[in-house]
Amino acid sequence: MKRYVLIAVLTVLGAVSLAAQTHKTLREWGFPTGIFNTGTYNAITDVPGVTVGHVTLVEGDSVRTGVTAIVPHQGNIFAQKVPAAIYVGNGFGKLAGVTQVRELGNIETPIILTNTLSVAAGIEGVIRYTLMQPGNEDVRSVNAVVGETNDGRLNDIGGMHVTPQMVIEAINKAHSGPVEQGNVGAGTGTICFGFKGGIGTASRVLPESLGGYTVGVLVQTNYGGILEIDGVQVGQRLHKHDFINHVKKSENTDGSCMMVVITDAPLDSRNLERVAKRAMMGMAKTGGIASNGSGDYVIALSVAPGNLIDSRAKTVTTTLLANSEMSPIFAATIEATAEALWNSLFMAEPMTGRNGYHVDALPVEQVLDMLRNR
Repeated sequence: MKRYVLIAVLTVLGAVSLAAQTHKTLREWGFPTGIFNTGTYNAITDVPGVTVGHVTLVEGDSVRTGVTAIVPHQGNIFAQKVPAAIYVGNGFGKLAGVTQVRELGNIETPIILTNTLSVAAGIEGVIRYTLMQPGNEDVRSVNAVVGETNDGRLNDIGGMHVTPQMVIEAINKAHSGPVEQGNVGAGTGTICFGFKGGIGTASRVLPESLGGYTVGVLVQTNYGGILEIDGVQVGQRLHKHDFINHVKKSENTDGSCMMVVITDAPLDSRNLERVAKRAMMGMAKTGGIASNGSGDYVIALSVAPGNLIDSRAKTVTTTLLANSEMSPIFAATIEATAEALWNSLFMAEPMTGRNGYHVDALPVEQVLDMLRNR
């Protein structure tokens, strides 16, 4: 009897191992998109100094949520602020900190992503983290930047299970190198184009002749539209997309998307806003439509070391890329954003959550066949 149990266990473990081996990004499946090379990890962490941390909360049959922290550099961010801009594709959302970023053109904290009703916990966690940093003992105002999407279909969002301590934990866990994608952190309970969404990331490195700069993107996908992958009309061919209930019986796939773009190119807030607008073009390449009920936001930062803003300085001297040199960065942003969005789908797993609600993962084999036989 024990032998049969052992065989059964080994069979299950083998199936899990096989699943892990076949869990790949679009590029790892042999479908690279765009013209520029990726960084080492094809992740936002390819930008020097950038780290990412997740806290994933899966409890019982109803809690499916979490926190993702993006740390732009490894110094005291409040003391060495980061040039930044925010672009609103569609404003049905609760992005905290947006007005100060627009007013001053910088960010002074890690960026937190979570669910809609946990923004307050995100703010408190970021403030507590900032006040704990050496040199910040006399700080009296902190502009926490906290973005969200609504994971209420799969998650008991009203239970407000995310705590400020989890936010601090996500920041402290942030690391360089490969970034976990799919059903993790702030993407644990999200849905994209009617399939399981989540966290996705990608990067592009410009050739030296175009500056050699790196552009990294991380996304939290919870939006809808008519899914396209590398130009293939996937949503239409799978008969799963927005407005289909006006033609065939199905459900709409409304929602939101957070996009964080970080580059080491020396840009100020004005040109970072121009970069942020191009991320929305990357979203459009995936078939996203920024629907009425969708909160679609892009946060763009430049971590060029010479341009970090010393909060004690009375004057600021920066070296900025000329407007005429921006086009390659725009293109890299579009490419990396689209790939990060697709990766969130390819790396996600099916999930059952609140009230037994179930969301399938993207049918990868079907999609790969479409891409092979376009």
